[in-house]
Amino acid sequence: MKPTVALVGRPNVGKSTIFNRLVGKKISIIEDTPGVTRDRIYSDCEYQGKKFLLVDTGGIDLDDAAFNESIMMQASIAIDQADLILFVVDGKEGLTANDYAVRDMLRKSKKKVLVVINKVDSKDYQDHQYDFYELGFDDYYPVSGEQNIGFYELLEAIVAEFPHMSEEEEDHRVKFSLIGRPNVGKSSLMNALLNEERTIVSDVAGTTRDSIDTVFTYHKQEYVVIDTAGMRKKGKVYEPIEKYSLIRSLRAIDRSDVCLLVISAEEGVIEHDKHIAGYAIEAGKGLIIVVNKWDTVENPNTTEYTKMLRSEFQFASYAPIVFVSALTRKRIATIMPEVIHVYDNCHRQVKTSVLNDVVADSYSMKLPPTYKGNRLKIYYTSQTGTAPPKFTFFVNNKGLVHFSYERYLENRLRENFDFEGTPMVLQFKNRGEE
Repeated sequence: MKPTVALVGRPNVGKSTIFNRLVGKKISIIEDTPGVTRDRIYSDCEYQGKKFLLVDTGGIDLDDAAFNESIMMQASIAIDQADLILFVVDGKEGLTANDYAVRDMLRKSKKKVLVVINKVDSKDYQDHQYDFYELGFDDYYPVSGEQNIGFYELLEAIVAEFPHMSEEEEDHRVKFSLIGRPNVGKSSLMNALLNEERTIVSDVAGTTRDSIDTVFTYHKQEYVVIDTAGMRKKGKVYEPIEKYSLIRSLRAIDRSDVCLLVISAEEGVIEHDKHIAGYAIEAGKGLIIVVNKWDTVENPNTTEYTKMLRSEFQFASYAPIVFVSALTRKRIATIMPEVIHVYDNCHRQVKTSVLNDVVADSYSMKLPPTYKGNRLKIYYTSQTGTAPPKFTFFVNNKGLVHFSYERYLENRLRENFDFEGTPMVLQFKNRGEE
């Protein structure tokens, strides 16, 4: 499971600038998938081969009369979910009452904290550079988000903490998670799947807080189901913030083989559903769309509803759709066969000779368009990975690959092989390229 690193601090200390520096300069970031918001507050990051999830938070301002309490709640959730916290302070202005308030929050969390002193390029920083040690933490890193100073040292410090964080032992059991917005019935669905009350069920969105793993047996085989939230922790009661409920989903997705995106039939699809689905796809996980509360729909028509979902989730047209009711337990039995089927598809391997026959037939059926008199030629194709399935095409010039032709090749592979429920990676290399 990737560690989670949260940026926390008062307003205007430069958290967003630091966030952008971290994701844009020293580390790689996975490209956005259609359906994922572009101004998102998290990024999947990698530095020196170590992956982590970077999360930004709103500025905590206790002095503002119009202070929105949700900002504090957002920060509380981010801190609660984080493995490592970057406490950003302003090297130009020095410490304020808000900084001390944030410090008190972080001390109570008992999480590892790195103090990031931003704007050290300002001459005012020299006047109070030692004041920051009053915060009482062990580690301080001076940086300048504007001038790109100190980020190598900061990233080295971030990844140095990862070995100290708990790592899960390798588990070969199939793991799947229930992901989705608050109050779509994830906990009720989990209870129905397990056929017993294992988690709190409530009509109040956000009753569940952390992920809960439950091992159960299905057809003499053990499976692990991950609820993207769990029972409320004592002393940690905060209202759900829809954007930040995503953090819990991200952590569960990372640990899953297959993700069940739960949607409420009562409410239909909103953008946040697409954002969560998009992250599952980015993470290369199997995806099943589960429409819950189907019993509440008057004159239910699965054909029409499926057509609507296909329109909304065009970027995940391969995901199977199941209609269930956790309350009445109707059609619950359709879920596990789909989970197993999608898991198998994620790990499906295609025989090389058969793969090349399909690609050759596809190429002859529809030739790629020419560009300045040149046409793409495909010499050889091999499957180079699973979970998700990855195919490498060796070609004369990868610069001639048009996105529409890449989509055509993916569709042809899906038509000939069962890859329902799994994303697919197509990679093009020039012949002779490693």
